[in-house]
Amino acid sequence: MLPTIFCTGCGIGSVMNFSLRAIHDLNIDMNKTVFVSGIGCSSRVPGYIYSDGLHSLHGRAIPYATGVKLANPELKVIVFTGDGDCGAIGGNHFLHAIRRNVDITVISINNFIYGMTGGQVAPTTPLKSKTTTTPYGNIEYPIDLSMMAKVIGAPYVARWTTAHPVQCISSIKKALQKTGFSFVEVLSPCPTSYGRLNKMGTTLDMTKHFKESTINIKIYEKMLAEGKTTDKMVIGELVDIEKEDFNTKYNKFCGELK
Repeated sequence: MLPTIFCTGCGIGSVMNFSLRAIHDLNIDMNKTVFVSGIGCSSRVPGYIYSDGLHSLHGRAIPYATGVKLANPELKVIVFTGDGDCGAIGGNHFLHAIRRNVDITVISINNFIYGMTGGQVAPTTPLKSKTTTTPYGNIEYPIDLSMMAKVIGAPYVARWTTAHPVQCISSIKKALQKTGFSFVEVLSPCPTSYGRLNKMGTTLDMTKHFKESTINIKIYEKMLAEGKTTDKMVIGELVDIEKEDFNTKYNKFCGELK
């Protein structure tokens, strides 16, 4: 199925590369792995992986993944989703899968826009950014997917950019080994829609922008301790805790009823 349908300079191929590298390094059995996606540019990823997969409805990847995991807990279930698919149409599914702590890994590729459907404003589109539906600039405050996951109680949350491949692969590895809901958000360039409308230059220029507009959480926390602040987006490993997952709780509950 190569070459892919992704636009030149799109970061989704890089995220797919990071994910497959992590899976390979962990020697995960692809015969016991299911990839699930919704609709959007990033949701085409499972189509390029030789494994079982579900290309589901827009925003419904997480419910499908939940069903797969509950039906066969032995399977490794990985969701590829975009910021619009995960945070808007699938927003409630995202919240409640975290609340239930379903044992799935969600990799969200955030390009700040609905790229595949025409470049419309997304829930993650930064303030004042231009899209085809906000040609004079976005006036809505964006949501922060990773912070949402952290606040609701996901046991593993990390955010990187495509300019941080080593860190991103490391976090995907940790996410895949975590029991419970694990979430990895990757900020990714969309030079065709978001980059062009906002005159951000080439993919290399957008990659430099990611490095300049983000701050590692360790440096950020040190700044906070010193009474300083910043408007840069925080990246890094945001949560890494142990928490009983839904399947384990369900089995205990059923055992207590006998």
